[in-house]
Amino acid sequence: MIRDERNAAGFQWLLLFSVFVVATCGLIYELVAGTLASYLLGDSVTQFSTIIGTYLFAMGIGSYLSRFLKDNLLGWFISIELMVGMVGGFSAGVLFILFEQVVYFRIILYALVVLTGTLVGLELPLLMRILKDRVEFSDLVSRIFTFDYIGALFASLLFPLIFIPYLGLLRTSFFFGFLNVGVAWIVAYRFRHDLRGYRSLRWSAIVCLVLLAAGFALSEHLTRLSESLTYPDKIVYAKSSPYQRIVLTRGGNDWRLFLNGNLQFSSLDEYRYHEALIHPGLSRVHHPQNILVLGGGDGMAVREILKYPSVRKITLVDLDNSITTLFKSNEALMKLNQRSLMSPAVTVVNQDAFVWIREQKNTYDFITIDFPDPSNYSLGKLYTTTFYRELRRLLAPGGCLVIQSTSPFVARKSFWIVDETLRKTGFATLPYHCYVPSFGEWGFVMGFQGELPEDYTLPAGLRFISAATLPPLYSFPPDMDRVASEANTLNNQVLVNTFEKEWADYTR
Repeated sequence: MIRDERNAAGFQWLLLFSVFVVATCGLIYELVAGTLASYLLGDSVTQFSTIIGTYLFAMGIGSYLSRFLKDNLLGWFISIELMVGMVGGFSAGVLFILFEQVVYFRIILYALVVLTGTLVGLELPLLMRILKDRVEFSDLVSRIFTFDYIGALFASLLFPLIFIPYLGLLRTSFFFGFLNVGVAWIVAYRFRHDLRGYRSLRWSAIVCLVLLAAGFALSEHLTRLSESLTYPDKIVYAKSSPYQRIVLTRGGNDWRLFLNGNLQFSSLDEYRYHEALIHPGLSRVHHPQNILVLGGGDGMAVREILKYPSVRKITLVDLDNSITTLFKSNEALMKLNQRSLMSPAVTVVNQDAFVWIREQKNTYDFITIDFPDPSNYSLGKLYTTTFYRELRRLLAPGGCLVIQSTSPFVARKSFWIVDETLRKTGFATLPYHCYVPSFGEWGFVMGFQGELPEDYTLPAGLRFISAATLPPLYSFPPDMDRVASEANTLNNQVLVNTFEKEWADYTR
């Protein structure tokens, strides 16, 4: 009698532990799909929203379909666990490899989300039916949902803090696929005498475990394979930070940095971009001493600023310490930025600029903003009236700021939205543009309070900006000239929506 009670209790706790694993793995697959979609497709809010909605809908389909599974419920549960482990475990690797190879990538992405969600949706109803004759209904519901929610909390906390920074997307997927299959194998072994087809389930679990373990071990090779298909030049550095995928390539003398697949610079012409970002504004500031750089963790903008002998202090704020560490330690990259990040005048701060500036009391003679384009809402907040009001508070009298503002040719309205947003926060503006071969026409907006001096003093040794090349930068041809625009606010984020549409229309 006591032994039977112990067996019954062991049965319950094993299946409740399975609930915990099912909930944890299910949410992880959802987060992996959303993160991967935002990495590859941009616009993280839209991608996460649609992925989560589709996943939950698919779980509903799975819950409904569970009613049609009548016999051998434990066998069905184990089989579904095996399928979830394989589909969820291999999904990230499959999507990475197919991204650049297929036209209808979104169809494959959402098909995998639907398949995974449907399989996960089958699991909890099956477990409840398996346990219903062994646990009183009220206890059953409370225990099932308690373990389900604890598993969800576990996944949501550890995914951004542990798994992505230390394992990356592919290894995280394989690891949790391994967990799913491991649970299936343990349950099958524990109830081997009561299962029909135990031998085939056991061998299926072993094969799945071997495949997932191999995938985990080879995940870096799979990542390199997918990236070798994406980037034409040799990949010399690749890393997933908590914020983005960093890839550095080299083709001959051309070093290129990509963040989440988007080109950040080419060493052959980056000087055009960075000279245009810094010198039209900084050369107009009388005796600049205290400088703020937001973004620009590669140190190229800092390199240009250090050409002004009056500069005493440069504060660089970049969210991702993986970038600033790379450009302070790689000899080839340090040659590009002329070891600027090692200068005693430079202080590097790895924080979210949106949060950091609100805590600052110092003022700066010159502020340059070199953030990535506003391709999602987390970046879009750095182009809002809220952010620019804080910058205005930090700008010293007689100072100016310059913002990289995407292409006025490709994303014409987006460019003028940035200008209008600065105007709405009380800045006078001077928009300008230049041609960078790797990017095409690129735009910048200079902001200042009061009168900006007309006279300027350029440092020696510049390769692109000169007294002759400056005046044409302020002139816009008709196809890039000002268009009616509204300001970008935290509430509307009109810039992100406009930017996504304009770039999509251009590349279609």
